[in-house]
Amino acid sequence: MLKWIWVSIVVLILDQLSKWMAVAHLDERVPEAILPHLNFTLAYNYGAAFSFLGDQSGWQRWFLVVISFVVSGYIIYWLRKLDKNEFWTAISLALVLGGALGNGLDRLVSGRVTDFIDLYTNLDVFFLSDGHFAIFNGADIAITLGAILLVVNSFATPDGAELSK
Repeated sequence: MLKWIWVSIVVLILDQLSKWMAVAHLDERVPEAILPHLNFTLAYNYGAAFSFLGDQSGWQRWFLVVISFVVSGYIIYWLRKLDKNEFWTAISLALVLGGALGNGLDRLVSGRVTDFIDLYTNLDVFFLSDGHFAIFNGADIAITLGAILLVVNSFATPDGAELSK
């Protein structure tokens, strides 16, 4: 099912292009209002999701680069093993792969991941910092959508068959 690798390539290109535009047009940590509850705010993440390990001395860069590319290799292996009828699994994995490669490439080249999508609310919710969710990027969206789709697909049918296209 490597025919779906184009989805990963599109995700990677769009992710890198959007990050390049964010760096070119935004000042770090200066919010630019786009829509209500949506800012573009340039930020750099030296760790993993939610800046996990971001405060470490630098070893995490190479650790996370290795993780990104090992996971990417495994996803490619998994994609090759899929049957032709496993459409939704292939799309899910291709989304995760594109996102993993996008963030992995950032870490490899600059030692950090460029984030810029800043969602916020006026509600005081315990997991939000001053109403703001963690700043994220297109690769994070692809990884999240792919993971959600993979989980939904795994529970969607009782016999383990794929969802209908």
